[in-house]
Amino acid sequence: MENHKKANSTVICTNRKAKFEYFLHEFFTAGICLVGTEIKSIRVNGCSIDQAYISFKNNEAFICMMNIPIYKQGNIFNHEPTRARKLLLNKKEILYLSNYVRLHPHYYVIPCKVFLNKGFVKIELSLAESKRLSDKRETIKKREDERKINRAMKNYY
Repeated sequence: MENHKKANSTVICTNRKAKFEYFLHEFFTAGICLVGTEIKSIRVNGCSIDQAYISFKNNEAFICMMNIPIYKQGNIFNHEPTRARKLLLNKKEILYLSNYVRLHPHYYVIPCKVFLNKGFVKIELSLAESKRLSDKRETIKKREDERKINRAMKNYY
């Protein structure tokens, strides 16, 4: 669980729906196994993790439906945009996350951010609990109240 907020890291994409859809509890940082044109495409075009999810198979973690666009200069060596990619986590972390998700029904592991750290693509994962509809309504209400307060403060000063 290393902190990615170092001088050499740049955020590539974030999952903005994550805070609205889930309560985020614990955060983990993992590397991603990529092929040659994927890293080039991420640096040029970015990626999307809005529909991505984490699955566990044979004591390994995979990120599925992470969209990395095709690299234009890749020709025959190009990759499939939404293939399952292996995550590089410690064995203890994989066992902890897979067992926690299996034992607790409303908990999931979701991707929150993708960033470059010292030339390597890393992903921030979160152990998240799904929100109910009433919780989402409260989130919307808080956000609207904050906007009203900011508008009032702006008009006051």
